Amino acid sequence: MTPDRESRERAPVGATASSRPRARLDQPRPPRRRLLPEYDPEAFGRLSERIARFLGTGRFIVWMTIVIILWVVWNVAAPEHLRFDQYPFIFLTLMLSLQASYAAPLILLAQNRQDDRDRVNLEQDRKQNERSIADTEYLTREIAALRMGLGEVATRDWIRSELQDLVKELEGRHDGRPDGHAEGRANGHRDLPPGPRRLPPGSGRGRDAEDR
Repeated sequence: MTPDRESRERAPVGATASSRPRARLDQPRPPRRRLLPEYDPEAFGRLSERIARFLGTGRFIVWMTIVIILWVVWNVAAPEHLRFDQYPFIFLTLMLSLQASYAAPLILLAQNRQDDRDRVNLEQDRKQNERSIADTEYLTREIAALRMGLGEVATRDWIRSELQDLVKELEGRHDGRPDGHAEGRANGHRDLPPGPRRLPPGSGRGRDAEDR
């Protein structure tokens, strides 16, 4: 088989193989174009929480009250050609409705994020409680094992009682020792072999006087 024939056999057949490039699996896919604008959900969530936190404060209520009062006073007391929203203040009603329609979803989004955080915190607390229970059970078993081991070890009270018993026994022996020594001396004198008698004092002097 010639090299030209081998190259023809290995060449891709068909128009699709030559026109479409093969995708590489060791590289990430290029980002696709989207019609909708992209945004960061985390940043948008933080912004919604800030807005919802501001809407729930007394400062927002005070500022909204001041704006509504100025709006009404201006459109009632201002000259005719300077009024931009006359009675019944339709534009003001539209602005308040628009503010309420945006505030409700933002508050719900902030509540959802808070619920997610609470769920994560509850899960972490549950795991922490499980670890604490496991540690407590382990320590309980260890303390029980130590108590069982200490039951076979000489304690301070036991040693003290034993020492007191020994002291009492030694004191009893010490109190009975003189009688035993006296008996031993008497028995020792009885068993001595006969020897030269010792004269009592004064007997020699009387004999010398008789001889004289």
